[in-house]
Amino acid sequence: MSDTWLNEGLYDSWGQRFRVRKELAHVKSPFQDIIVFESDSHGRVLMLDGVVQITEADEFVYQEMLTHVPLFTHAAPKNVLIIGAGDGGVLRRVLEHKSVERAVMVEIDGDVIELSKKHLPGIAGDAWNDPRADVIVGDGIEYVANAPDGSFDVIIVDSTDPIGVGEVLFTDSFYQHCARILGPDGLIVNQCGVPFMQADELRETSLRRAKFFPHVSAYVAAVPTYVGGFMTLGIACKGGDPTVQVVAAVRARAEQTGILGATQYWTPEIHVGSFCLPPYIAKHLPTKK
Repeated sequence: MSDTWLNEGLYDSWGQRFRVRKELAHVKSPFQDIIVFESDSHGRVLMLDGVVQITEADEFVYQEMLTHVPLFTHAAPKNVLIIGAGDGGVLRRVLEHKSVERAVMVEIDGDVIELSKKHLPGIAGDAWNDPRADVIVGDGIEYVANAPDGSFDVIIVDSTDPIGVGEVLFTDSFYQHCARILGPDGLIVNQCGVPFMQADELRETSLRRAKFFPHVSAYVAAVPTYVGGFMTLGIACKGGDPTVQVVAAVRARAEQTGILGATQYWTPEIHVGSFCLPPYIAKHLPTKK
């Protein structure tokens, strides 16, 4: 058994560590420090700048909730924009929806994509080769700023926390352009951190989005390796209130796609229930008008 341990560096005063069976890659890209390693407990793990992004053992929780909730909340998602998500897991699950005609994925760091293809092939599966997928190595901020008005139905932002390379994905300008390029019923989802430790992230992001979207809320997912309790996924909609959904309607949509019964975390009941927030999280959302 290996005696090598790798500590996550997200917080100064609290953290987790992994026993490393084998280091598979360690690359310093132009944007960040990338490590992929084989762990004893969670399979293969991807870390960016010392922070866990995804593990083979529990990636399904985050990926399913980040994808299926917005795509089943929108009435008819055909054009989906993914910002980040270089491991390909979100792309894979977006393409599981038969209504999706085009999935554009913009990842700034091509090294993340290539290392994920090589060392984490099961996360994306065959998504990279789907004819509906348009994978762009480039700046998501620039792409959003230049995209035509109303060109997307759903935007999914799978970014690091608002530090370093991910910081510009949490600005007023970014959300303003996102609102512009979304159709009349469009919506955007992005991770807003673990509010037990990162309450400012949820609060500030929600306030920024409330300037451009009539409905701003969040839902939760319990991802074991995102330590600190529930991970919040912020959602902002131009159409209806996403917190008002019915299990039967979500189930009917899921049956049509063939996704029902094929997930490991997401279900219609989890979908609707995830919007029921405990008070310590809900208090960080803007008060509804």
